[in-house]
Amino acid sequence: MFRYFAGRLISILALLLGISVIAFLMLRLIPGDPVMALMGTQAADAATIDRLRHQLGLDQPMLMQYLTWIGHALQGNFGYSYSKQRPVIELVADAFPATIQLTAAALLLSVSFGLLLGSWAALKRNRLPDTLGMGVALALMSVPSFWLGMLLILLFAVTFPIFDVVSGQGFSGLVLPAVTLAMGVIGFNARFVRSSLLSAQANAHVVTARAKGLTPTKVFLRHVLRNALLPVLTVVGLQVGNLLSGTVVVETVFSRPGLGRLLVDAIMGKDYLTVQAVVLIIASIYAIINFIVDLLYPLLDPRIARR
Repeated sequence: MFRYFAGRLISILALLLGISVIAFLMLRLIPGDPVMALMGTQAADAATIDRLRHQLGLDQPMLMQYLTWIGHALQGNFGYSYSKQRPVIELVADAFPATIQLTAAALLLSVSFGLLLGSWAALKRNRLPDTLGMGVALALMSVPSFWLGMLLILLFAVTFPIFDVVSGQGFSGLVLPAVTLAMGVIGFNARFVRSSLLSAQANAHVVTARAKGLTPTKVFLRHVLRNALLPVLTVVGLQVGNLLSGTVVVETVFSRPGLGRLLVDAIMGKDYLTVQAVVLIIASIYAIINFIVDLLYPLLDPRIARR
């Protein structure tokens, strides 16, 4: 058991190290200068530009910049935002609750409706409900989130003013972005749940339970659903990262002040430190949740810990 957990922890630390390097290099490989973006249309001589570059530490070799940044980041210090002149950690702390709220709401919707739709299709296999359910799931997976978000705004905030046009912090401002973010994941979950349930129904112990005369409901709840949970749990853990990355588009469409919106603004302004911090924090959340999922595996199937 210890070897299992230690191996997962080492792999997560290696993943975060690689992501920190990618986050550091991401904007630096794109043409553009953060100093010139910070100066804007203001005229400045070469001496002023060099002095500002020195103050920001951009005149140092890239390896030294990375080592300095990662050393401070490990202590919780992500530096100061170039454009906003505030500690990056404060900007992240202000935006973090809105993104977590949106991600949690979208995850709840995607898991609940995906499980219901997939289970319904599996129980009605090769019949009309199965065909309709999987058709709906495929359609949901195919709709771009930015287009769906604008469509929902047009329908439920402009034509029928039920919810807020600009996303706020209350329930009314959360519904449309959460639905937009969850729709594609609902379709994926439904198809995956159906496949997992059909695979579990073919197991020998399920056939034996049916032969003993157990009702279809008891067979489904006691024998099929539990065995189908493990692959579904894996997918749900992976989808947290997909939902977090999806907030970049959704928060921009709905003007929601979260990490996704902060990341877009920082990229546009060449704000290196803010981009690096947001990417690393999102990746850390994703890695931690997947580590928790890994810890849950042995509880659902003790054979995993003995491998």
